[in-house]
Amino acid sequence: MKKRIIACIGAAVLGLCLLTGCSNGEGGSSVSEGLTKVTLNEVAHSIFYAPQYVAIENGYFEEEGIDLDLVTGFGADKVATAVISGEADIGFMGSESSIYIYGQNPDDYIVNFAQLTQRAGNFLVSREPVDDFQWEDLKGTYVLGGRKGGMPQMVFEFILKKNGINPAADLTIDQGIDFGSTAAAFSGGQGEFTVEFEPSATALEQEGAGYVVASLGEASGYVPYTAYSAKQSYIEEHSEILQAFTNALQKGMEYVQTHTPEEIAEVIQPQFEETDLDTITTIVTRYYDQDTWKDNLIFEKDSFDLLQNILQEAGELPEWTPYEDLVTTQFAKEAVSN
Repeated sequence: MKKRIIACIGAAVLGLCLLTGCSNGEGGSSVSEGLTKVTLNEVAHSIFYAPQYVAIENGYFEEEGIDLDLVTGFGADKVATAVISGEADIGFMGSESSIYIYGQNPDDYIVNFAQLTQRAGNFLVSREPVDDFQWEDLKGTYVLGGRKGGMPQMVFEFILKKNGINPAADLTIDQGIDFGSTAAAFSGGQGEFTVEFEPSATALEQEGAGYVVASLGEASGYVPYTAYSAKQSYIEEHSEILQAFTNALQKGMEYVQTHTPEEIAEVIQPQFEETDLDTITTIVTRYYDQDTWKDNLIFEKDSFDLLQNILQEAGELPEWTPYEDLVTTQFAKEAVSN
C-alpha cells in the first residue's frame, strides 16, 4: 500500500480554474462562489466509508473546486434511481446496480469509475453470546438479511455456500425489512441473528441487545463491495468534475493508509455526531484491521469478474457484462499519478 500524503495545492488551483469554467449539468450541478456543486447520493451513511468522510472533513473536495452536496439514499436501488433520473450527479453503492441497469437503459447506463471498499462492511449479530461461532451454527435459525439482489444479501449467501450451507433450505432469511430498519426490528425481538452495518452492530452490543459474532468482510475475502458511478452522459460532459472528485477521494484513501484509527476517527467524528468518539474509534479499528479500504480507487477487472460470479451464484446476473462497458479506470489512475 502506498504510504504517502499528497499536498496538491498547485493541482487544486488548476482544478479550480478548470471547474469554474464548466457549464451547469443535470442533477443540480452549478457554480457557486468559485466551487462547482456536485450531488453525491450514498447508499448509507456509515463509518464503513471513512475515506469519503475524511475527504469531506479535511476539505479535499473544496481543494479540488467542488462544493459537495451529500445525500443518503438508503438502498442501492434508490441511489441508482436518483442517478438515472438526474437527481444525483454521482452514485455511491454496490456496483451490481450498474449491471442490472445495463440491459434496461442501453442509451445512457451507469458506469463505475472508482472503487472505495474491498471487503464487505457488515457483521453478523447474535441475540445470545456464541462461543467459537461457526457458520454452520446458522442452520435452522431465523436471520434478518438484506434486500434480494443487493450486495449485503448476495455476499451473505456467498459466505453460506462457501461453508456448505444452502441459503434457501438450511435457514430462514427474512428479506422483507427495509434497509436500515433491521437493527430496530432485531432489538424489538425479531430474529435470532441479524446482518448489520456499523454503527448499528456496535449499537446493538452497547444496548445489550446483541453480540457481534462474525465479520462478513473477513469471511468473504476481497470483494468489490462499493463503488462510485455516473451516467455515461455525465462522464462525457463533465470529465473535469469527475477527475477533481476522484482526486479528492484519493487523498482520503491515502489519509486512512497513513494514519491511525484514532486519528481517522477524530477527523470523521463530525459526520457522526450522535456517536461518541470512543465508539467511532472502535468501529474504525474493526474496519482498519480487516483491510477494508484499498490504497487506490482503481476498479480492476478481476474484481468486476468476481462480482459477476457472486451475482451468478445468487441467480441475479441477467447476462455476463463486459468490464470495459461498465468500468472506466481513467480517473482513478490519473488520481494516483497526481
